[in-house]
Amino acid sequence: MNKDLKKKGEELEQSLAKQMELFKAESEGWLKIGGIILAGGLIALVIIKSRSKRKDRKTEEVMKVLEKEGLLTKDIEKKLTEGSKSSFWPSMGQRLLILGLGFAKDKFLPNLFASQPEDAKVEEEN
Repeated sequence: MNKDLKKKGEELEQSLAKQMELFKAESEGWLKIGGIILAGGLIALVIIKSRSKRKDRKTEEVMKVLEKEGLLTKDIEKKLTEGSKSSFWPSMGQRLLILGLGFAKDKFLPNLFASQPEDAKVEEEN
């Protein structure tokens, strides 16, 4: 019985070693893909930060010039320093409006012109 347990233990160790090798081989591809995605994200972050810094510098220069000229008011400063607040919903609303108008045109416009001759026939019979 002791020999059987030793054999099962060795078999389990061998199967565990094979599973670990298989896992390492399979995860190598995922690790490469994850590294590429991470590097791409970092590059994009650096580009975005550098562009925003450039924009901030231009805004600061404009504010200095306006302040020097005496034209800088709180409203102008607020407009220059606040970010633009664009969102997804206004464009979605516009798209839904256009879609609704197209649907209404397809559904009701042919019936609008087709119903007029029928009304004329009803009036002639009376």
